[in-house]
Amino acid sequence: MAFSQYKVMAISEGALGTIFLGASGFPLKKMETVLNEQAADGWQLVFQVVEKRRLWLFWARETVIVTLGK
Repeated sequence: MAFSQYKVMAISEGALGTIFLGASGFPLKKMETVLNEQAADGWQLVFQVVEKRRLWLFWARETVIVTLGK
């Protein structure tokens, strides 16, 4: 299926949990709400990937990169 428009979003773990606990969970409710809002506007999930991104000097946190198509 070919899409004429694409939108890329990055959703990250919380910074405080990463710093103080060494890891944190994804904000699933926020992620669910945003994806439902985008779906209501006609966007479809095309691809997603999880990557580690550096947070300041010593920490790393995971980020979900979501690609939507319309």
